[in-house]
Amino acid sequence: MSVLDPPPADQPTRIRIQSDPGNLPKVREAVRKVAHEVGFDEDCIARIVLAVDEAITNVIKHGYEGRCDQAVEVCVTRVRENGREGIRFEIRDFGKQVDPDTICGRDLKDVRPGGLGVHIIRSVMDRVVYAPAEGGGMRLSMIKLLGP
Repeated sequence: MSVLDPPPADQPTRIRIQSDPGNLPKVREAVRKVAHEVGFDEDCIARIVLAVDEAITNVIKHGYEGRCDQAVEVCVTRVRENGREGIRFEIRDFGKQVDPDTICGRDLKDVRPGGLGVHIIRSVMDRVVYAPAEGGGMRLSMIKLLGP
């Protein structure tokens, strides 16, 4: 994993990792740190970290079909919308492009392990947008704001 020197509060934190699940703890820690700095409580931080973790896990599993040597870029930016502080996460992969309308979790009535990442992401974040990325792969943008 490479993380640039910690940026000023108004600059994004950029993280580039290989698609190895062993790199996820480092990303979780970076997300936890920024969420804490923005002012989220510990319960909300745990949910935010889980959502980002699920998003990257989905990239590894679906975008890269489990390959551990592919690039994943994460950009974490503090934002302010309508007077509310928050965080924007941009996750960029270079794997398969898919129609964003086909990205959904499995039926919640189907009780079994796995397949809930998209549900978790959508329930935690205030805004979630999947889009094909220029040059291939996908870009996921997620925003979480403080407050109600």
